[in-house]
Amino acid sequence: MPAYTLEIIVFALGLAILMVDAFAKLEDKRSLAWLGILGLLVAFGLLFKVEPHGEGDASPFWLFYSDNRTSLFYKGIALLTTIVVLLMAVDYRGLVERFTAPAEKGAHSQAGLGEFFALPVLACGALMCMASAIHLVSIFVSLEAVTITFYIMVAYLRRNVGSLEAGVKYLILGALSTGFLVYGFAWLYGVTGSMELPKIAAALNEDGINTTAALFSFALILVALGFKVGAAPFQLWIPDVYQGAPTPITAFLSVASKAAGFVVLLRVSKVFLESTAGDLSAHAATAFAVIAGLTLLYGNLAAIPQTNFKRLLAYSSIAHAGFLLAAIAAAPTQESGMSVFQVVAFYLGAYLLMTLLAFLVVGLVRVHRDSEELEAYRGLGKTSPFLALVLLVAMASLAGVPLTAGFFGKFFVFKLVVEQHQWGLLVLVIVGAAAGFYYYLKVVASMYWQEPVSDGQAAIPVSGITRTAMVVLIALIIVAGFAPGVILSLVR
Repeated sequence: MPAYTLEIIVFALGLAILMVDAFAKLEDKRSLAWLGILGLLVAFGLLFKVEPHGEGDASPFWLFYSDNRTSLFYKGIALLTTIVVLLMAVDYRGLVERFTAPAEKGAHSQAGLGEFFALPVLACGALMCMASAIHLVSIFVSLEAVTITFYIMVAYLRRNVGSLEAGVKYLILGALSTGFLVYGFAWLYGVTGSMELPKIAAALNEDGINTTAALFSFALILVALGFKVGAAPFQLWIPDVYQGAPTPITAFLSVASKAAGFVVLLRVSKVFLESTAGDLSAHAATAFAVIAGLTLLYGNLAAIPQTNFKRLLAYSSIAHAGFLLAAIAAAPTQESGMSVFQVVAFYLGAYLLMTLLAFLVVGLVRVHRDSEELEAYRGLGKTSPFLALVLLVAMASLAGVPLTAGFFGKFFVFKLVVEQHQWGLLVLVIVGAAAGFYYYLKVVASMYWQEPVSDGQAAIPVSGITRTAMVVLIALIIVAGFAPGVILSLVR
C-alpha cells in the first residue's frame, strides 16, 4: 500500500467529522471524537502495511515525498499523539463549552465542539505530510498547514483571556518565523539551484559552492526551525502559549508538533552537517552546539521556580529540545554505534509516551479541580492514588530515572556526545539532567509528602478508556526502559 494513502485517509476523516457535525443531528457531539479515534486507529493499523523504501531516497511516486522507515516512524508518532489528544478532548468538553462563545438561539448546546475534534485530525494529516517532506516547497506547505491549524486551536477558548493572548503571540511570532524560513529557502535555492534535498546535498559538496551564502541560508533556516522546536533564543513564546492553550492542544504542541519540527530540522541540517565544501559543516555543528547549550541551560533552570504545572512542562519541553539539539550537534563524524536519526527518533518516541501520560493527568486535574497550579496536586497520592501513580511514572521517565524510556533517551544522547568528544556540551547536558531531577521530583514530593489543600477533597474520576490509555502508556514506558530496542527496531 502506498504511504500517501494514510494522509488521504486522515484528511478525509477530518472532513468527514466536519460534515457529520454540520449536517447530522447529534445529541452528544463527543461521538465525533470517537469517530476520529476509530478512524485514526485504522490508519495506524494500515501504517504497518506500508513497505518502506530506501533511507534518504524519494519514493517512486513523487520526488518531494519520502516513505522510508524514518518517515513512517514519525507518521506513527503523529497518529498516536492525535488519538490521545482526542481522548483528552473528550474529558475537556465542559471547559470548551464554558469558554467558547455561547450558542445562538436555537443552535445546538455543544455548538463549536465538532471543530475542536476535527482540527487535531486535520493537523495530524499535515504532520504526516511533514514527516515525508524532502522538497523545500513540500516542507513549507506542510509546515504552514500545521501552523495555521494550531493558530486556531491555541486561541479556541474565545472567552478565556489567556487563550486569546496565547493565540495572538503564537500568530505574530509564527508569522515572523515563516518569513525567516521562506527567505532562507530562497537563498538556499539560489546557492544550489535546486529545491530537492538530495540534490541540495550534492550541490553543497561541490568545491565551487559559495559557502558564505550557504551559511547565511543556514542561519535563516535555523532561526525559523528553532522557533518551531522551541530552541533558545527563539523559545520565548512557549511558556505563555502552553499555559494559555487548551490542555489537549498544549499536549499536541508539545509532542506531535515538536516531533515533526525535528524531523524537518534533521533533514535540512543534514545537508549542511555532511557538506565537504569549506568549513560549512564545522560552522553548522558549532551553531547547533551553542544553541543546544543555551536551550539546555534556559529550559532546565527556568523550570525550577515554576508554580504552574503547564508552565513547568513548557520549560521542560524547552529542556528536552536542548537534549535533542545536543544529539544533532554531536552528529557522528566518525564510526559510531548509533546514528543521530536513531537517537533523536528514540528520544522523541520516549518523549511521546511520558509527556502524553503527564498531560492526561493535567487535563483531568484542570477539569475537576479547575486549576493548573502545583498546589492542586498536593496530597494527590491520598485523594486519587491511581492518578498519583500515573504522574509518578511520567515524572520519573521525564527526569530520566533508570528502567524508564526517558533514561535511555538521555543515555543515548550522553553516549553520542561522549563518542564525538564534545566535552563542553557534555557538561551542559549533565547540568540539565541534574536540574531536571529537582523540578520533576518536587511534583512527586507534593503529591505524596504534602497534605491535600482541603480536608475531604474528592477523588478525581477517571473514565474507563482514559484509564486504559494511561495503563498502556505506563506499560510502554517500562517496556522501553527495559528493552529500548523495541523503539529502535522501528527506525532501523
